[in-house]
Amino acid sequence: MRASWTAVFALAGFEARRLLLRAPVLIAFAVYLGWTVWRARTSWDGFPALQDADRATQNAPLLVGLAVLLCANQAVLRSRRHDTDRHLAVLVVQPWRRTVAHLLSVAAVALLAGVCVAGQFTWEALKPGAVGHGSPGELLAGPLSVLLLGAFGVLLARLLASPAVAPLLIVFLLFYLLLSPGPGNEGWARWLAPTVGENTSATLPSELLGRPAAWHALYLAGLALSAALFAVLLSGGARLWTVRAGAAGAVALTLVGAVAQSQGVSRETTEARTRFSVTPEKEQRCAERDGTTYCAFPEWAARTDDWAEVLDGVRSLAGGAAQDRPLVVRQRVEARYGLDIDAAIAPAARPDEVTVGTAWGGNRVPEFAVAVAGVLVTGSEEELGAMCDGRMVTVVWLALAGRPDPMADLRRVRLDDSDVGSAIVLSQTQTLRMTAAHTEVVRELLRRPKEENAAKVKAHWSELTAPEVTTDRAARLLGLDAPEAKDECL
Repeated sequence: MRASWTAVFALAGFEARRLLLRAPVLIAFAVYLGWTVWRARTSWDGFPALQDADRATQNAPLLVGLAVLLCANQAVLRSRRHDTDRHLAVLVVQPWRRTVAHLLSVAAVALLAGVCVAGQFTWEALKPGAVGHGSPGELLAGPLSVLLLGAFGVLLARLLASPAVAPLLIVFLLFYLLLSPGPGNEGWARWLAPTVGENTSATLPSELLGRPAAWHALYLAGLALSAALFAVLLSGGARLWTVRAGAAGAVALTLVGAVAQSQGVSRETTEARTRFSVTPEKEQRCAERDGTTYCAFPEWAARTDDWAEVLDGVRSLAGGAAQDRPLVVRQRVEARYGLDIDAAIAPAARPDEVTVGTAWGGNRVPEFAVAVAGVLVTGSEEELGAMCDGRMVTVVWLALAGRPDPMADLRRVRLDDSDVGSAIVLSQTQTLRMTAAHTEVVRELLRRPKEENAAKVKAHWSELTAPEVTTDRAARLLGLDAPEAKDECL
């Protein structure tokens, strides 16, 4: 008996090496690693939320899983293709033990995929701007998908001894994954798939996700174990009560995971989503710095330094009482719809309060600067959203003049990525309206020395921030000719 298992492990090592050296598996790993490394350089603009980064590890391993399905299936059918079944029948390793060896080789590849997933997540977690918490259940989804697909390839070979079945199945799965919306984008049915994506790019605090990641990992593990043990049963292992009992237990494990993951979002999570959305101040930690109060959810407390750097840069260019006006920077989310919808955040109702979201880096930085400048000029985010006059020139210049590349940021905060004509300007909450006249004046200002413009802005602050100021008047106060474009709101 001991010699039989020694032979099984030796065969498993041999099959694992062959499996890893097969061209489809090598190509799949090369594509997986290349895509991961290429994206990891600039992912989340260097400021990842780990509760999103763990889910980002799930889809790429599916490509490896499909390659393992094909190659494991071909490995099991190798003896039939080469007509060596009659020779294997006289060996000490029975057919069911050979099946176990093939399954162990699949497990070795799944373990390698797990190492890749761990490396990808660790890369994101070690970035200085990383916040949040990852989920072990989410991280297990990718490797377990590889294990499931590989075990299914072995089972398929024991069910249908045809080399054409696995390629046809892979074509079907690829067609399904690429062109089909999946088994329901809503409800419990979508959790029957190996990986489950979301319809939103919004980042929520970890406790608001409501994803049954641990139960889904249990479901995948049970399904993979069921496929593996059924393959052993079909190979002659049905005579062993341990295999029969294990198969029954694996099916039970799968059912437990499937039922538990289908329960939907708990009442506690739903209530927490409402609290975080409606009364964020009850869930936040606040710190005061240089006259500004920064309030953030616990996972984002380390971000206040980045927010303060941007706010101080904008405030330093303002004039009048705005330089000493106490502001509140409050982090806000719209979590009541969960991860199903990208819901907009309503502007803050309180005066002198600036909204900042959960994402940071890239376009989010100049968007926050626009929100800060808008509150310094108008007094509140609600009034900022309704503004369409010459004050927009002051708002956009304040937001961008201190940035490393103001013209590039001007394009980044505009919906059409342009620096000419009229456009919608993106902010942390609602969009703003920028006319062609506004754009013309701001573009000219950004070409001039910042210190020269700052002196004029501070000297004429009261008039530049008056609600009745026109774009022509703002341009003259800042030492520019009136714009050629018409000053008409969108």
